[in-house]
Amino acid sequence: MKSFEQWEYEEIESTFGLKVIDQSDLLTEWLSATVNIPESTRQELQKLQKSLLKHVNAWNEDELKFFFISQVVNLVGFQQEKYNSFTQRKLSAKIGDMEISGIVDFMVATGMQHPRNPFFFLHEYKQERKRDNDPLGQLLIAMLAAQARNKQAFPIYGTYIIGRNWFFVLLNGQEYAVSDEFVATKADIFNIYAILMKTKDYIETNLTLLGK
Repeated sequence: MKSFEQWEYEEIESTFGLKVIDQSDLLTEWLSATVNIPESTRQELQKLQKSLLKHVNAWNEDELKFFFISQVVNLVGFQQEKYNSFTQRKLSAKIGDMEISGIVDFMVATGMQHPRNPFFFLHEYKQERKRDNDPLGQLLIAMLAAQARNKQAFPIYGTYIIGRNWFFVLLNGQEYAVSDEFVATKADIFNIYAILMKTKDYIETNLTLLGK
């Protein structure tokens, strides 16, 4: 059984029958999110942005996660009464006759001690110039595992990050779509925040579908 980090997106497409699509109304809606950002939050985002701009080419994976990504995620606030955020947790599922399993960098799911129904994944990656495997593939296989575990027809949302660049991914049935990059060292950082906040609305909707 291969772990998540060994999968590549092209292999996932051929193995599980996934198809990438160029146009997705669901992805467009997600990426068009707007939110009224409080001035204090805006200032925090700008502070984080300056730090990222200064260090992005020097930080390793853990430093990128600790000093920037986790700070942005904390501003969004994925720790709620009915769902929580989890890091470095094992996720497994069976799709047809195949068992898939791996460690997930970050996910939002129901549960307190253990993730149960996952809704959103974030896969962070190393510096922009040091890439030796497939971040999209690693994210997609985790999203597929979530889709199989949830046994519901709602979309699964995800993000993978390469240095300053954030890519948003939506899996709906057997189709998935990937956004262009949102550059966190530019004004895109406010769009990134708004999209993550919109993700919380989608999670609430999915909780209703699950009867939570």
